[in-house]
Amino acid sequence: MPKDFVSLGDWSSDELRGLLDRARELKDLWKRGERPRTLEGRTLALYFEKPSLRTHVTFEAGMAQLGGHAILLRPEQVGIGTRESPPDVARNLSRWVDGLVARTFSHALIEELARVASIPVINALSDYLHPCQVLADLQTVAERADLRKTSIAYVGDGNNMAHSLLLGCAVLGVELRLATPKTHQPAPSVRRRADQLAESSGAKLSWFEDPVEAVRDAAFIYTDVWTSMGQEDEVDARRKVFSAYQVNEALVAHAPEAWILHCLPAHRGEEITDAVLDGPRSIVFDQAENRLHAQKAVLETLLGPRR
Repeated sequence: MPKDFVSLGDWSSDELRGLLDRARELKDLWKRGERPRTLEGRTLALYFEKPSLRTHVTFEAGMAQLGGHAILLRPEQVGIGTRESPPDVARNLSRWVDGLVARTFSHALIEELARVASIPVINALSDYLHPCQVLADLQTVAERADLRKTSIAYVGDGNNMAHSLLLGCAVLGVELRLATPKTHQPAPSVRRRADQLAESSGAKLSWFEDPVEAVRDAAFIYTDVWTSMGQEDEVDARRKVFSAYQVNEALVAHAPEAWILHCLPAHRGEEITDAVLDGPRSIVFDQAENRLHAQKAVLETLLGPRR
């Protein structure tokens, strides 16, 4: 089992399914009012360069619910790259806490922290990957369908969300259809890695320029914002590029039984309309809820005693 949770592509199918099984158990326990104290005495550091609602609250609440404690570290306090080098920060934290959650712009920074730290490092989002979100997404899909017998259509930017969806679906044998403009496809390195993983799992991965082709009769339709954090100067250009990729009632009509997924926050009226986001097939807040339970499963697995 990997020491860190940096990429879903680092984990085997059995390992990811084990996380999903435990996430489901933890959710069931939560609903029954039971709080297993499996991380009693453990301490988690949270290093956040980017704003956060779901990631921050679910990691901090998850640690508390499992009997542990979380410490929020702000970048201006830590000063990675100014006051201290990434290796020095990793070595210091390894002497004090049991794990590190990092939410950064640079994926290379997360990889460096994980390489140097002797404690587990969890990728809470980088510009390249968002594995915690996709683990919760796959938990949400698995609550309604057999992962090996369902299909997810992703419409929009080939960004960090698309990257982690590709890797997660490739590991677990899920059919994923991506609809992106030619100018905003997922990184070739991710596509190559996903194709390699799909050879073992039987996952069907396909790419479309036409979103209608991708969503037709899909079981789930997924989208994300067109402009991610750090791309604010590209807003107008991206609106033009992605105007045909809005998840609206006309697009969803090609898959009327599909469940609607969005990782949030949503730019309502851009990548998705209110009618779809708030409609009866939307399960976006189930996704948000499952961030708590999926991440608790990761924390238990990496920080807790071997179960």
